Amino acid sequence: MALRHIIGVDHVVVAVRDLDASAEVWKGLGFTVSPRGTHSPQMGSGNYTIMFGEDYMELLGIITPTPHNQPVRDWLASHEGIERAAFTTDDAAAGVAEIQARGVAATGPIAFGRPVPMPDGSTSEARFQVFHWPVALRPGGMRIFACQHLTRETVWIPELQAHANGAVGILRVEALAKDPKAAAEQLAGLIDAAVSRAADGAYVVPTGAGRAEIVFLDRALLAARHPGVSLDGLPEEGAAALVLATRDLAGAAKALGTAPGATVGVPAARATGVLLRFVVAG
Repeated sequence: MALRHIIGVDHVVVAVRDLDASAEVWKGLGFTVSPRGTHSPQMGSGNYTIMFGEDYMELLGIITPTPHNQPVRDWLASHEGIERAAFTTDDAAAGVAEIQARGVAATGPIAFGRPVPMPDGSTSEARFQVFHWPVALRPGGMRIFACQHLTRETVWIPELQAHANGAVGILRVEALAKDPKAAAEQLAGLIDAAVSRAADGAYVVPTGAGRAEIVFLDRALLAARHPGVSLDGLPEEGAAALVLATRDLAGAAKALGTAPGATVGVPAARATGVLLRFVVAG
């Protein structure tokens, strides 16, 4: 039976060691970055968001060590970059029950929030409920969880969705894997999706209509997909690249200080461990 409460990629979590410095890095890449948020005490983390139409990126840093953020701290000990991907759920309690009924020891739902300064000068609160697949289940080295937005209006703020580089959404998350086929099949089994094969041999897992697909591939294929862009700083295994849609490729090239072309690439060394590729929005 298909999962009823998983809709598709909601956001990717880019774990960073210096949260405020990282926000400046991403601003320098032509992104509009939200004000800094501080999560509920049990989370022990803070964030900045980069908002698109239906999805977003989250820059996440640890403020106070807690049991909840131990996996992130362990991960940051070796590198920065895309630590996990979140799927949208319309009902976290029903979603976790659905996963548990399949014999997977998912945990949650966990409720938390963060204050949000609004454009009119007032302060509101963004509230969420999340659930997690077990930490040990990391398809291609990437953790996954699901997020229910209880106050969407405090996250998708129109003023935060306009970017100098024209970015409007995440098309693909590309993950390096020792065994791309096995990693794709593991993820597909966890979210009840079907694996397909791309023309270049990569393994593709769709996550939902209008949402990003997750692609598993080896280093040679990743290099072929991003010619001229250094792979230095990327992990041996794990989420490595984001392909973003932009409405203004020339504007993206200008904002990023690169030569215009059919696509625009940014090496991981410039984007806190994330290789970026901008393509014209379809």
